[in-house]
Amino acid sequence: MESYEILKKAITPVGAKSIAADMNLSTSLIYKWCQSKSYNAGAADNPLDRLAHLYELTEDDNIIRWMCAQGDGYFVKNVHPEETDETTLFAATQKILTEFSEMLQAISKSTADDGCISKREAESIRAEWEDLKSIAENFVSSCEKGQFRPKK
Repeated sequence: MESYEILKKAITPVGAKSIAADMNLSTSLIYKWCQSKSYNAGAADNPLDRLAHLYELTEDDNIIRWMCAQGDGYFVKNVHPEETDETTLFAATQKILTEFSEMLQAISKSTADDGCISKREAESIRAEWEDLKSIAENFVSSCEKGQFRPKK
């Protein structure tokens, strides 16, 4: 879906007038956000397009991570198969197990001394979890692309 379609779908049930009033913006601006640029050459850059452009300029994942957190979720960056060296099913599976082991080690290390997990330790566990999710996503994506099918 295009950004304007996503906004239109999200705004329609609430109403453009209500959104405009709550955000202290004009109703016409809200309507312009929900239009294709090909339909309306004067369509305003909508917030989603601006956010995407800001990410493109900075390449800072924290922008997307923050947005995901606003929706009570998390961002999992895909690791592109061409960026990895796993060419076999066995190697890819080992990578997942290694990442899982590293996460378990972070948990064990955090609780070893006092049985509690501090904020700093939780951040370390979160980092390992993010790595594991990315590696697992790469594995599933590789499976979907047929990377582990028999060679002909």
